[in-house]
Amino acid sequence: MSGDGRPTAWSRSVARGISSRLERRRQQAEEAATTVVEDVRVAERRNEPLPVAMTVPDPVYPARPSNPAEAVPWSLRVAAETVWRLLIVVAGLYVLFQVVKTLRIVALAFIAALLISALLQPTVTWLRRHGLPRALAAALTFVGGLVGIGLVGWFVGWQVSTNANQVTDHIQTGIAQIRNWLTHGPMHLTDKQINQFAGQLSKAVGTNSDQITSFGFSTVGIVIEILTGVFLAAFCTFFLIYDGERIWGWVLRLFPSGARMAIAGAGPRAWSTLTAYVRGTVLVAFIDSVSIGVGIYLLGVPLAVPISVLIFLGAFVPLVGALVTGTIAVLIGLVTHGVFTATMVLAVLLAVQQIEGHLLQPLILGRAVRVHPIAVVLSVTVGSVVGGIGGAVVAVPLVACTNTTVGYLRARHRAGEDVRAALVAAHADAETPV
Repeated sequence: MSGDGRPTAWSRSVARGISSRLERRRQQAEEAATTVVEDVRVAERRNEPLPVAMTVPDPVYPARPSNPAEAVPWSLRVAAETVWRLLIVVAGLYVLFQVVKTLRIVALAFIAALLISALLQPTVTWLRRHGLPRALAAALTFVGGLVGIGLVGWFVGWQVSTNANQVTDHIQTGIAQIRNWLTHGPMHLTDKQINQFAGQLSKAVGTNSDQITSFGFSTVGIVIEILTGVFLAAFCTFFLIYDGERIWGWVLRLFPSGARMAIAGAGPRAWSTLTAYVRGTVLVAFIDSVSIGVGIYLLGVPLAVPISVLIFLGAFVPLVGALVTGTIAVLIGLVTHGVFTATMVLAVLLAVQQIEGHLLQPLILGRAVRVHPIAVVLSVTVGSVVGGIGGAVVAVPLVACTNTTVGYLRARHRAGEDVRAALVAAHADAETPV
C-alpha cells in the first residue's frame, strides 16, 4: 500500500494471482457439476440405480434453498445484521453517557485537564530538551499556567470594578429611555400601567421568594462543584504533563494483547491532533477577541477589555462561541449608546466570524483537524445538549481525535489485508506442485 492509500504494483499482482486461481477453481467446479448431471441423466435413461457418490443434493434445482434462512434476500440479511449491531453500539453509548452524566464533575475535569495538558506539553518538552529535569520542567510549566490564569482573572475583575459605576449609570439611562419610549412611542402606555406592571413583577418576586432562596442554596452547591472541578482539573493537569508517558503505558495494558499494537499507534496520532487543535484554537480565539475588542473599543462601548476576555473564552466553542458571547457587547452597546451602536457591534461580530470560518480555521488548523463544518455544528449541538457548556467545548476535539483514530485503524486494516493476501498467495504457490 502506497503512502496515499493506493495499491502498489506488488499488491495488484498478488490480487490478480488470487483472482485467476479462484476463476480456475470455479471453472473446475462447474465442469465437475456438469459431468455429474450428465451421468445422472444417462443412468435415468438406462433405469440404473444411482451410485452413492452421485447423489448430490438438488444439483438440478438451484433455486430451492436448503434452509429457510437462505430464502431471505441478501440485502435484507445484511441490513438486519447491521441494525442489531448498531443497536448494541447505541446501547453501549447510552450507558457510557449515563455514567458520564453521573460523574460529570470528574469527567469534565479530566477532559479539561487533557486539553490544558495538550496546550502545556510542548513547553514541558522544550524545557526538558534544554536540560531541565522532568519534575522541574513540569512544575515550572504548571505554575506559569496558574499564574497566567490568575493574572487574567485579576485583570478582568479590576476592569469590571473600575467601570461598574459607569455601566450602571448607562443602564439606568437606558431604562429611562425605554420607559419614555413605552409612554410616548407607538404603544402609548400610561405611567399607571407601567407602575402596575412593575408592581406585578415585584409581587411575583415576593410570591416566589422560597424558590429564589432555594436557588440561592443551589447556587452555593454549584459553586462548590465548580471549585471541586477546578481543583481536580489542576491536579490531573500536573500529573499528565509530568508522568503522561507512564500513564499511557498503563492504559495500554488494559487492552487485550492483540489490540495493543493498533492502540499504541493510534494514541500518539490522536494526541498530536488534540495538541494541534488546542494550540490552533487558542490562537484563533486570541485573534477573535483582539479584533472584536478593538472594534467595540473604537465604537465607545464600555468594558471592552472584559468583554474581549469573555469572547476569548467563548471562542473555544468553534464557529458559534465568539458570536454568542459577543452578544453581551451588543446588549451593552444598545443600553449605553443606542440602536446604531448595537447594530455596528453586531456587524463587527459577524465580520470577525466570517473571517474565522473562511480564513483562520483553514489556515491555522489546516489539515491537522479535518472536521467538516456540518460535523462541527452537529457535535457542538449534541455536546451542549448532553453536557452543557463543558460538552460544547469538548465535543469538537473529541470528534477530531475520533476521526484521526478511525482513519489510522482503517489504513492499518487495509495494510494488514494486503499482507494477509500476500501470505495466502505465497502459501498457495508453495503447495502447488511444479
